[in-house]
Amino acid sequence: MATQTPTFPHVGRWLALAQLLRLPNVFTAWADIFLAAFAIGIWPELIIPFFFLLLASTFLYWSGMVWNDFFDVDQDRRERPFRPLPSGKIRLGSAAALGMCLLIAGVACAAASGPYGFHLGALIIASFLAVNILMYDGWLKRTWAGPIAMGLCRFLNVLLGLSLSEIEGWGVLLALVVGIYIAGVTWFARKEAGDSNPKLLLAAAGVMLAGLLLSLAVPAAANAAGLPHSTSPLFPYLVAGLGFYVGFPVIRAIENPSPARVQTAVKQAVLGLILLDTVLATALAGTLGILLALLLVPALYLGKWVYST
Repeated sequence: MATQTPTFPHVGRWLALAQLLRLPNVFTAWADIFLAAFAIGIWPELIIPFFFLLLASTFLYWSGMVWNDFFDVDQDRRERPFRPLPSGKIRLGSAAALGMCLLIAGVACAAASGPYGFHLGALIIASFLAVNILMYDGWLKRTWAGPIAMGLCRFLNVLLGLSLSEIEGWGVLLALVVGIYIAGVTWFARKEAGDSNPKLLLAAAGVMLAGLLLSLAVPAAANAAGLPHSTSPLFPYLVAGLGFYVGFPVIRAIENPSPARVQTAVKQAVLGLILLDTVLATALAGTLGILLALLLVPALYLGKWVYST
C-alpha cells in the first residue's frame, strides 16, 4: 500500500521545530526566573523588566538546545536518526541561523531589562551565559568538564533572574543549589543512549543529592543576610519528597542501566528541576511558592508529543 501524503505537512514542520527546541523543557528555565521573582518580590515597577528577563532566559535556553543538536548531528545520525537535523526535517544551515538569532535575542532582552531600558548587570550575566552555552555545546560536553559547564548555565540563569535586585550570598547559594543539582543530572545523562556505568550513575546521583541537601541551608543564609522572607513549615518535607520523586527512577536506572531506564530517570530529573525551584521558593516566599509547580502542567502536557532528552 502506498504511503499517504500528510494532509497538513506544516504540522510536521512545527513539530520538528518543537523537538529541536525541546519545548517542554523551557519551563524549567522559566522556573529559575520565577524562583528569583519569589525570592526578591516583583513590585509593579519590576514587572516589565521581569518579562524581559523571562524572554532572555527563554531565548538563551532555546539557543542552547539548537546548538546542542547542531554540534551533535553526526552522533545523532548514528544513534537518533529520527531527530530533526539528522532526518533532514530542518536544515543544518537553518538551525545555525536560528541558534545565533536566539542567542543574540536572549542577550538583547537581558540588556533591555533595566527600569530605564538598559541593565548592565543582566547584560554581563547573559553574555557569560551565552558564551558558556556555546562552549558547552561545541566542546565542553565531550570532556570531564561538561556537567560543570551545564551546572554553570543553570547557576547563571538563576543569577539572571536575581539581577533585578542586589545579588548577595543567599542568592549565590540559591543559584548554587540549582547548578549542583543540574550538574549531577547532566553527568547522569552522559551515556543515556548507550551503555551507562552503574558506578558513574551512582556518583552522579550523589551530586544530585548534594544539591538537594544544600538547599536546606537556604533559609539560614537568608536569615543571616537579613532578607525579609517567610519559610514554609512544609519546606523540609518538600525537600524529602523531591528526593523520593527523583530518587526512585534513579535507583532503578542504577540497578539496571538500560537506555530506557536511564532516559526515564533523566526526564524525571529534568522536570524535577521545576519542583526543586518550587521547593526553594517555599524556603523564601512561604507556602505561596508552591504555585511555581504549576509550570509542570504545560511541561508534562507538551511532553506527550515532544521528547525532553
